Amino acid sequence: MIVARWLVALLLPTLGFVTSPCALAQTLAVPAQSVKIPRASQEEPAEDEARRKFEHDQQKKANQERFQKLKDDTEKLVQLSNELKEFVGKANEHTLSLDVIKKAEEIERLAKSVKDKMRAD
Repeated sequence: MIVARWLVALLLPTLGFVTSPCALAQTLAVPAQSVKIPRASQEEPAEDEARRKFEHDQQKKANQERFQKLKDDTEKLVQLSNELKEFVGKANEHTLSLDVIKKAEEIERLAKSVKDKMRAD
């Protein structure tokens, strides 16, 4: 206890000499003019809105293109299926032409493509 009082008595005048409360307050005081608080300008929300509208329009356009491609592929799938039906109708039970196998593979690839496009977000 006596040692602590002795240290406080010895250090207080030293600290007071180096940094008095007034000197500390003057050092920490910052003029109001030099403090600049960043504020969002009116242009930033307008740019954000324009960017959002552009992205929305691009997404809408991409969805329309994807849907149109999906419709086209579906039409082609129906056409290929009808052609396959004709080829199989012309063949007999012992002979299937190579065209029938190629047509079936093409239908399979196109059907997978249509399925993938339907799942795309």
